[in-house]
Amino acid sequence: MSKDTDMTADEELSKMTLLDHLTELRNRIGIVLLAFLVIFLASFIRPFGSGTMNAADWVYFQLQAPLADLLLQNGGRMIFTGLHEGFFTQVKVAFFISISITFPIILLQIWRFVAPALYRNEKGAFLPFLIATPLLFALGASMVYYLVAPLAFDFFLSFQMSGIDGALPIEVEPRISEYLSLMMRLMFAFGVSFELPVILLLLVKAGFITPDGMARQRKYAILLAFVAAAILTPPDVISQILLALPVIALYEISIITARFLVRPSQKDADEWSDAD
Repeated sequence: MSKDTDMTADEELSKMTLLDHLTELRNRIGIVLLAFLVIFLASFIRPFGSGTMNAADWVYFQLQAPLADLLLQNGGRMIFTGLHEGFFTQVKVAFFISISITFPIILLQIWRFVAPALYRNEKGAFLPFLIATPLLFALGASMVYYLVAPLAFDFFLSFQMSGIDGALPIEVEPRISEYLSLMMRLMFAFGVSFELPVILLLLVKAGFITPDGMARQRKYAILLAFVAAAILTPPDVISQILLALPVIALYEISIITARFLVRPSQKDADEWSDAD
């Protein structure tokens, strides 16, 4: 990177006043809010009139699929006990849809706001983290949908009992709002937990932590992984282990990746000292 290029970036930034930065920030936030509102309202539209399925219905049916596959085997069903519960469940689903679709837009607007203040080498270093963030979140949510939820729900449903010798059967009839809250909580917990490599590698790049320090604190990281899993997941061993183990694996991957990130900078420092 030449000094002329650096000076050009400094001159461009010096031309923007504080008011210009605030105006730019307002515009970026406005784009995000507008996108969220449009997607939220579009989730309620029934394209072929009343009685047809809208986007919120379709997404909810997809979210309930891990449980539906198990319940339909025994003729099970889902219920709602309040007149308003069905409506507010659709509101939650619409909010879930809007957040999911708006999340990449939020990251794009953050990038477009920050990028003019970065030099070319800084953009190259920051962009991979920006791309990895939604991908890792989607990976964590997908793990819930395809692996964690089916195993956990099968465990919960094993406590049903059929009526024997005059005893009443014990059958589950989950409420739609409780089920949706559970699924969203699990997907959010796993999605955020899978962001661990991004957070750790950014801290390494900023110089706050080192790969050797992360390796020395491994035992505390493992303990925190299980504590976080116990807090974020339902009180069953299956989902807690299925969250803690990937987080521990991601921690180890972060240590290995951090060593590759630090190695070039250490090499440059050695060359600089040799030159002196």
